[in-house]
Amino acid sequence: MVEPDSSQGASPDENLQQTGAESATAHSSALPNDEADAVGPTPTDYVPDSAQTDDSADAETDDDEADAPYIHAEPLEFIDESLADKDLKFEWYILKVQVNREDSIKASLLRRINMNGLERFFKDVVVPTEDVAEFTKTGKRRVVKKKIYPGYILVNMVFNDETWFIVRETSGIGDFTGAMGKPTPMDPKDVERILRSSKMLEEDTNQVRTAIPFKVGDRVRVKEGYFQNFEGDIDGIDQANGRVTVMINIFGRSTPVELEHWQIEAV
Repeated sequence: MVEPDSSQGASPDENLQQTGAESATAHSSALPNDEADAVGPTPTDYVPDSAQTDDSADAETDDDEADAPYIHAEPLEFIDESLADKDLKFEWYILKVQVNREDSIKASLLRRINMNGLERFFKDVVVPTEDVAEFTKTGKRRVVKKKIYPGYILVNMVFNDETWFIVRETSGIGDFTGAMGKPTPMDPKDVERILRSSKMLEEDTNQVRTAIPFKVGDRVRVKEGYFQNFEGDIDGIDQANGRVTVMINIFGRSTPVELEHWQIEAV
């Protein structure tokens, strides 16, 4: 009896798979080198470019974080809501603001304080002014308010993180005055002097100052009165009453004559 051949006993499907594998191997070996390279790597050897890019970016980020210097920042004082109003420490600070906008910036700051519910940490915001008497060309006297320190306002407040932020973020305010970037409270004596000039203190009894556009030593001419057209030098100025003393040459002698400041003009 003849034994059956094992290769002939394979199923048609097995023969078809074996034939396909042999054909693919023979085809790959028959390709030229250039065409074989074009086919590309097998799936098991393929690594996406994106994975390599991510790994490289992570490595660079770790290096940057390692090289970055550590900066220690002192935190500002936070608001302690448990403090009673009598325990809050109020001090006066000077704020740099845009010139000729002092009043509108003050109003804007007060509005932001109310909107954020921080009224208990602010006592007062002041634009320092003084009353000055001026005279028109016709000699009529009028009293006007003039800013003592243009470009600055004063604020009486508790300094902490939230109040500092409210002030700094108000449009028109530059910064607090102080050394090394740290806000410095005002000296109480300076505060009293400024508030007294601004008539913010009830006991203030200062007289209204008269704006006189002359100084001692100026050469002037009398434009009306008994000594009209006489010339002389200013010897003294009385700002409280708006008068000046002019040394006028009368009959060959230098004579002091007291005049209203609006009765003279510069030569």
